Amino acid sequence: MKISNKLFQFLILLALGCSASFPFRAQDNKPAAPAQTEKAEEIIKRGIVAVGGSAYLNVQNVVGRGFYTPFQDGMSQLPIRFLDYIVYPDKERTEFFNAGVRVVETNTGATGWLYDGATKSLHDQKPERIEDFKRNMRTNVDNLLRGWWRRESATLSYVGRREAGLARRNETVRLTYPDGFWIEYEFGAKDGLPAKVIYKRNRKLADSDDTEEIIEEDRLAKPIIIDGVTAAFVVDHFINGQQTSRINYESIEFNRPLPASLFAKPENAKAVK
Repeated sequence: MKISNKLFQFLILLALGCSASFPFRAQDNKPAAPAQTEKAEEIIKRGIVAVGGSAYLNVQNVVGRGFYTPFQDGMSQLPIRFLDYIVYPDKERTEFFNAGVRVVETNTGATGWLYDGATKSLHDQKPERIEDFKRNMRTNVDNLLRGWWRRESATLSYVGRREAGLARRNETVRLTYPDGFWIEYEFGAKDGLPAKVIYKRNRKLADSDDTEEIIEEDRLAKPIIIDGVTAAFVVDHFINGQQTSRINYESIEFNRPLPASLFAKPENAKAVK
């Protein structure tokens, strides 16, 4: 489960725990030794059990409601209500409600559309937004636990244990794609729950053609069991160590009947429901 970095660089859940700062390690792109891969696979299997085992793997869709709160210079701003629909493996529709204005952002695979209630406009998403969604698909915990990464021939390796607060440790695995993009996932050493997601990417600078390298991090907290599935009700997002947002769920539902029309692009703005 995840709410991706939607309108304000966002994401949605599945997993839990929280952790402290991490010792960042440079990527070496060397093939993982068989023992490293085996250890990483064991951690993933334990993680699947921790979040619900077969109950988790049987989840086909997720409906989440709650508040998204952006942060500026470390300070929280006004929260924005959201309603999120996910159908695995590659469909997501997120609706935002702010000061009486509704925004709908929907993705299906390599396509996406956006409805802006402020301007009553409907249009296809720009290529960079599509790329954001694809990256979210790669980085979310579901991708790791459900094994979708195997379709792109990504490889696993075991990184080691990291400090995660007082008397706590996290086991860390790294997923590396053929194009060099990597993600590190931390799991609680005691409870096996997913606790953190870390990855590095380039971000375009405002009013410039230049880019900067940034480290993004999701810290997953407030685990709650719903229908046998453990989910994080709080997701904090950090860029280069500074918090930029928080997602706080009020409710999460699994395997609700969802019509295909939710994800289909309407004929025009007036047809958006």
